[in-house]
Order: sequence, then structure tokens, then C-alpha cells
Amino acid sequence: MRRLVVLLLVVAAIAATLWATRERLGEIAFSRALEASYGKDATDDLEDGLHVILCGTGSPLPDPARSGPCTLVIAGKQVFLVDSGSGAGRRIGQIGVSLGKIDAAFLTHFHSDHIDGLGEVLMLRWASSGRKAALPVFGPQGVERVVAGFDTAYTADYGYRIAHHGADIMPRSGAGARANIITVDGPADKAVVYQREGVRVTAFRVDHDPIEPALGYRFDYKGRSVVISGDTKPTKMVSAMCDGCDVLVHEVLNIDMVNRISATAKSRGDTRIAKIMADTTNYHSSPVAVAGVARRGKARMLVFTHIVPRMPTRLLHPYYLRGVADAYSGDVVMGEDGMRFSLPARSQAIEQASLL
Repeated sequence: MRRLVVLLLVVAAIAATLWATRERLGEIAFSRALEASYGKDATDDLEDGLHVILCGTGSPLPDPARSGPCTLVIAGKQVFLVDSGSGAGRRIGQIGVSLGKIDAAFLTHFHSDHIDGLGEVLMLRWASSGRKAALPVFGPQGVERVVAGFDTAYTADYGYRIAHHGADIMPRSGAGARANIITVDGPADKAVVYQREGVRVTAFRVDHDPIEPALGYRFDYKGRSVVISGDTKPTKMVSAMCDGCDVLVHEVLNIDMVNRISATAKSRGDTRIAKIMADTTNYHSSPVAVAGVARRGKARMLVFTHIVPRMPTRLLHPYYLRGVADAYSGDVVMGEDGMRFSLPARSQAIEQASLL
């Protein structure tokens, strides 16, 4: 009993000491964490090759676990952004990639959930890098209006920050974006839109009617390849562009689940939401349909993104993916924010990691 009392007194003394010095302990912990993490970037130690990071796997439907559509592609030392949905900038920061490293952005189309995070990305890229050239943003006809709109919206803020920090720290020439219009005329056409330092980016048409035009992108670097579908119905063009690609990153919508949401809304008298949900099924791709696209395209790995509806638990994944294994025999990944897929140069390896 006496030993127990002594032990309790010692524990109480230690607790009292910790409580009394909690401010100093917090200061020490913060300083050590800062020293250990400052300047580190998730791209610094990557092997030469092609790397894909899912920085947003969500959709317009609210999902606390997923940012809006956003994919990073790292090819050698170049960093590219495909779409920039809500929360993209902050999610990229959480993943540990400096936004200042982004060399170019590619937009698939102009639905709000694919562009509404672009302003934040542009601001954080400028502030974190001091770059003297605006971000090149590639996209279909209309990209010039999107870029001009963000530039107009942020013009006052550019002025505030230059006045506060100085033009040498925040050069006005590096703020915002520079639009690059992609023209791909026919539904079976494609165009090389970027070629530099061994990286080739090819844009191609997809079917997201009535959104016209809508694009997908293929990235090639040192014998490795990634295709990003953008939003689309199942289309032969994605299979043709994959043509044995290492990784196919494809949007997905579970029609059965969405129809159930629509039916529930209708039964509750919410006819507007019932119609909106029902309408979404005719310009997206179901899991089994995407599996067929991947099989015909001979993709080595299929990664689902733009997940509709949201998945509050992984317990729903088997239901969501029902029939996929019968339609496609390759590796299938239900994409989540922070996933990284690494394709080392001149190799057949596909390595997977989580950065969150």
C-alpha cells in the first residue's frame, strides 16, 4: 500500500511538472517539428519516371474525405495538374507537394467541380514560389474565359499582396494563369498539346454531352504511360488512347446507387433532386462499363476517381464494384485522396503508396 501511495505521488508530481511547463514543451515540440519538416517535398526523392498522385477523387456531392477532381502527374522533374476542383490547393499542400512546383495545368472541361479550386491553386503557387511567369493552363475552347474570370476575381488580391510583401517577393508577372486553347476537332481526333524534356501530353475528345468539347489526356514519359479520362460516358476513344497504358485513371458513377438516391428523393416529394440525380447517369460511366473500357484498352491498372455517390465507408466498396472483376482481370483501385502510383522509367513496375 505504501509503495502504491509513493507511486501515485511520483505520478502526480510528474503530471504537475508537465502541466506547469506545458507552454515550453509546446514550443519545443513545434520547433523540432518545424526543423524536421521545413522544405521537404513529396516529390523530392521520387525515382525518375512517371508518378500519379490523386489530389481529389470526389465529385459535386459533398464528401469530407475527398476533395474535388484533381490529379497530379509528375514526369521526371516536371509537375502537372489535371483539373482543380474544390479544395485542390489545400489538399495538394496536405499531401506535401509544393504548389510552386506546378509547371502547367490541364482542364478536361468547365463543370464547376473541375475548376472551382483553380483560383486557390493559382494564388498559392504564386505566393509559394515567386515565379515570374503565370501558370500555363491548357483546356478546350473557353479556357481563355475561365482564366480571365479568375484573373479578374483575384486582381485586387494581387495588388494587396504586392503592396504588402513587395514586387520582388510577389512579382505581378507570375500571378494568375495564361490560357492555352486546345483544338481537337472530330470525336476520334487527338492532338499533342505539350512536348518538353521527354514528356508528351496528348489531348483527346471524350463524350460528356451536352458539355462540348470535353477532353481526356494521355501522358507519356520514358516508356511509361498514364491516361486520365476526364468526365465521360463509356467511349472507344479512351480505350484507343490507352492502348496498353500502364495506368488508366477513369471517372466512375454507380448507376444503381444513384438511381436509388433518385427514387428516395422522389418518394419524399423532392422531384427536383430526383430528376437531377437521374440525369447524372446518362453522361458518366458505371464501374462495369469502365472495366470494359480498361479491358479493351489493355490497361495494366484501373484506378477509379470522381467517385459518385460518396463512399462513407469501405464496407460499401464490394457493392459499388459489383461485376467489375468479371469484366476486367487487371488490378482495380478505388481511388482515395493522397494515393500515389509510381511508374519507374523503362520498367514494368507499378508501385503504390499513400501520402495522407
